[in-house]
Amino acid sequence: MPSFNEGASLVVVVPQTLAALRQLSSRVELIVVDDGSQDDTASVMHQLCAAHAQVRYLKLSRNFGKESALTAGLDTGRGEIFMQMDADGQHPTALLPEMLLKWQQGADVVYALRKARDDQSPLQAGLIGLFYKLINWGSRIDIPANAGDFRLMDRQVVDALKAMPERNRFMKGMYAWVGFSSTAIDYEPLPRTDGLTKFGMGGSFSLALTGMVAFSTAPLRLLAWLGLLLAVSSIAYGAWEVLQYFIWGISVPGYATLVVSMMFLNGIQLLGLGIIAEYVGRIYDEVKRRPNYIVSQRCGQGLPDGRDEGKPGGRAA
Repeated sequence: MPSFNEGASLVVVVPQTLAALRQLSSRVELIVVDDGSQDDTASVMHQLCAAHAQVRYLKLSRNFGKESALTAGLDTGRGEIFMQMDADGQHPTALLPEMLLKWQQGADVVYALRKARDDQSPLQAGLIGLFYKLINWGSRIDIPANAGDFRLMDRQVVDALKAMPERNRFMKGMYAWVGFSSTAIDYEPLPRTDGLTKFGMGGSFSLALTGMVAFSTAPLRLLAWLGLLLAVSSIAYGAWEVLQYFIWGISVPGYATLVVSMMFLNGIQLLGLGIIAEYVGRIYDEVKRRPNYIVSQRCGQGLPDGRDEGKPGGRAA
């Protein structure tokens, strides 16, 4: 459960989620990853760890982003089944039994699909739809448009995710890339337990850019097609000018055309350099091999080491 300035929500969400987990298995742990919160999250979590032995708390040294916080939770968990939920209370715990049932029936990944995006503006919802069309264009993997981080994953899926070393992490793409047997269930997000969302348009755009660069060459392909289109258009326009001169005797100075064409082509070149620079910059981040996160505090017991004990139910043959 990644968290950023959700102290007021955690007081309600953690006990509620823990109660739902205990109904599924007698051996559970709930890991809250504090992504550099500035509110009272730390004091709230220390109290919850003292009250519940199954609760574990990781405080990151600064705000590394939700993708890194999710990674920290996956690296820390000891269970055979992982369930990811947000700390704001919008992910209904009532779906957890259905997710577990799907796993018992053979699914390695069970992810929740949002039925609607009523809490988002039409512009934001439209941009999200466009993003998923672009990132899936010509890709070998299909990233579901309305699937988020609310999901159940088998241990082998988590181990595969942990084996992926990249620093610019786009978890939704990584879930799709590792494959495994997956199934979806629909859900309606609940109202937030407290406050407003901390993830606005700016955060969405940054995450979308990371995902596009990490899992798609669509920007480079579009740039190549645009270059080809401009080249063909320039040849056709040149042929048209020659025909005008020799057939109709029209001689056009063409200063305005020349200036506009130069400005347009310069803009395309700068755009292309910007796109390429974005890819090169991400490569630079990768080769530095810095850790995805740094943990400054830990508390809580959770599950003991030993993965084979107390698995919740069994799978169908």
